[in-house]
Amino acid sequence: MCGIVGYTGYRDAFPVVVKGLKRLEYRGYDSAGIALHNQSLHVYKKMGKVADLEEHVVGKNISGKTGIGHTRWATHGEPSDRNAHPHLSASGKLAMIHNGIIENYNQLKQELLQKGYQFKSDTDTEVLLNFIDEIKENNHCSLEEAVRIALKRVTGAYVILLVEQDAPDTILAARKGSPLVIGVGKGEHFLGSDASPMLEYTKEVVYVNDYELAIIRPDELILKNLGNEVLTPYVQKLDIELAAIEKGGYDHFMLKEIFEQPQTIYDCLRGRLDAHKNKITLSGIEQYAKEICNANRIIMVACGTSWHAGLTAEYIFEECCRINVEVEYASEFRYRNPVIHPGDVIIAISQSGETADTLVAIENAKAKGAIILGVVNVVGSSIARISHAGAYTHAGPEIGVASTKAFTAQLAVLSMIALKIAQLKGTMPAERISALLSELEEIPGKVQQILSDTTGIESIAKKYATARDFLYLGRGYNFPVALEGALKLKEISYIHAEGYPAAEMKHGPIALVDDQLPVVFVATRDSYHEKVISNMQEIKARKGKVIAVVSEGDETAINLSESVMTVPVCDEMLAPLLTVVPLQLLAYYIGIARDCDVDKPRNLAKSVTVE
Repeated sequence: MCGIVGYTGYRDAFPVVVKGLKRLEYRGYDSAGIALHNQSLHVYKKMGKVADLEEHVVGKNISGKTGIGHTRWATHGEPSDRNAHPHLSASGKLAMIHNGIIENYNQLKQELLQKGYQFKSDTDTEVLLNFIDEIKENNHCSLEEAVRIALKRVTGAYVILLVEQDAPDTILAARKGSPLVIGVGKGEHFLGSDASPMLEYTKEVVYVNDYELAIIRPDELILKNLGNEVLTPYVQKLDIELAAIEKGGYDHFMLKEIFEQPQTIYDCLRGRLDAHKNKITLSGIEQYAKEICNANRIIMVACGTSWHAGLTAEYIFEECCRINVEVEYASEFRYRNPVIHPGDVIIAISQSGETADTLVAIENAKAKGAIILGVVNVVGSSIARISHAGAYTHAGPEIGVASTKAFTAQLAVLSMIALKIAQLKGTMPAERISALLSELEEIPGKVQQILSDTTGIESIAKKYATARDFLYLGRGYNFPVALEGALKLKEISYIHAEGYPAAEMKHGPIALVDDQLPVVFVATRDSYHEKVISNMQEIKARKGKVIAVVSEGDETAINLSESVMTVPVCDEMLAPLLTVVPLQLLAYYIGIARDCDVDKPRNLAKSVTVE
């Protein structure tokens, strides 16, 4: 959840680390801090955002060529100056930052309290730091050895970066369950929770694996496992441009990423889909195509927006492939004792590829003989590496905390996988597949058409920005879109919103309807259209405020609606790629109207790498 940055080299560390923290602020913004090595360790930290930290250090000594920085999403201990990272050890010789949760921290803390240690914060991080310090002092060993011993006692997830008083140009790092990237430069190294802090300096990176420990100096990178065996770092080339992580003239990353969707969907399809030849090329999937075709069931495992993409894909896979599909919340799936048979196919869906619950869920399923397919955005991420096969979404960096382009990219990939399997199994007429491939190829242009004029959606947002509650309703392929629309509104505007299947309206939610309740229908022309029209009439009869996403030219739906957002006509199977876009914009503009920080909603972080 938290963002971590490190630098050692010939540059001044402070501007490099602070710039990196700003790029990682989407991962946590309760507090920020930095430790710099200049003759001695200097630690500065402040509750609030990175800008508050910058103001805090004015006039202070911020020189030094080695530094580590942290932007926090609070787990143990409330947001405050004292709970902010980095933490100093009791000896004052070590400073450490940490992303993750140490589950057995209380046991370790009690041991340290009995030895006379006192704590200045409420964090598990300070406990782990002093546990390392105590091992180092009592065993008269190196910091590297102390970390190795300590981590064998630790239960939980972590990435830790440490700097030591007696080693002015060295950063020690270790990882389990949380992401860590090391950027390799000439006479310098960079560290980050993802690659964004180092993009303008280097395109060569090393993705650190679980249970690995790195010793980083300006001219040296040593990678070891916890058994002290030296490993050979695998250096990869980044395929990301600096412009991808900047706003590019937009007011917010969220708006930029909504408007990027024509391009990101196109990039997702490019090189994979050739509608003219009725051909889908998915090299990452094809090696397991036989096993997928023969599978008795597919289980999609995800969280949040990715879960909604999976739920939409359930409809598509069952229609196209005639394979039983289950969609599971990873956070529930990992703690149950699910029935997994060898040969079951698990599709793990995650923007970051680091979602903790999804990662543990697929590790458990893999151990039981399931085939794991990853649908992720971040190259080199943990889920990508643990999967047997999969497909990247190629959506580019998503900085806004509320996912937008990730959803449509995931859905585009999942649609292609379903259509590929349908071709191989012969479960759908060739002419139907051909029509869907042609339709899919046209999706980027149709999304662009939606985005060509958003003034109507902005007006609707202003009209309903003071509402206390929203109800979102959809049927069939558009039911998960209703869930996603409600989630976006909750995340961005803090308005209470619920998504329901429209047919379930009479089984409870209709009791909420009065003349103050906006009800958003996803009501495009499809096989459910007449039923949804009836639902709209029922809301209207009870004086609810009907807002509808409708197909162009659908006069019936338009006449029943108080406010309308139109999308181009599209096959119902692929309609969610269009209907979600107006709902993303509606949430964005309502958030803006309510003066919310739409890129960094309160209490949320981009990548949930802890439980």
